[in-house]
Amino acid sequence: MSVLSVRNLETFYGAIMALRGVSIDVEEGEIVTILGANGAGKTTLMKTIAGLMDPEKGVISFHGENTAHLEPDRIVAKGISLVPEGREVFPYLTIEENLRLGAFTRRGSAAADLDLVFQYFPILKERRRQPAGFLSGGEQQMLAIGRGLMARPKLMMLDEPSLGLSPRLTQEIFAIIARLNSEQGVTMLLVEQNAHIALETAHKGYVLEMGRIVMAGPTERLKASDDIQEFYLGRSQESERGQKRWKRRKTWR
Repeated sequence: MSVLSVRNLETFYGAIMALRGVSIDVEEGEIVTILGANGAGKTTLMKTIAGLMDPEKGVISFHGENTAHLEPDRIVAKGISLVPEGREVFPYLTIEENLRLGAFTRRGSAAADLDLVFQYFPILKERRRQPAGFLSGGEQQMLAIGRGLMARPKLMMLDEPSLGLSPRLTQEIFAIIARLNSEQGVTMLLVEQNAHIALETAHKGYVLEMGRIVMAGPTERLKASDDIQEFYLGRSQESERGQKRWKRRKTWR
């Protein structure tokens, strides 16, 4: 069942076209990753889906309803939760207060949701009454993900969850992302520059370059692509004489 269907999306920054006819699909229970270099349009895509930017053209269908021009709070209420790049926690509020803000669009008690967050992030429970500004970068990322979970999302979008984290913390965060998907059934759309871990975690992926989708498919097929291996996974191509072919063109161009 399709949770999110994006068709022919065009979004502008002023006169600059940031997204050029982007189309993606996210099925229920999937982790879908968007790969791409800085400036490819990944964050613009997430912000447009979340209602933080208005598209010029295109359709964003969430559970069959076009949400392309709804206000962000209404999109959150419908079940789309964005964990933004840079985490954006409230440093002077406590950890628990930050988490409870994630449930502001919902009615009823948030106690069960807090328990779930603390189950996956026990360090947050230990420090629940401390200001969020005292957390490390990895702990702030855990808090940002936990805050997103408090909304009980039907689709969680994560923008660069490994940004600024050590390799060990990156592995830890992505292990929790995989557990949330497998154990809680959380459907996820993941933007990540660390292509290695993104392709290991996700079920399928899209490659975004200069605002357009240039490759898509199951992650196993993407990992097998020469272009993905050379330009995103860091495998060096060697010529018959053992010299690097630095300027090999990508086959999708």
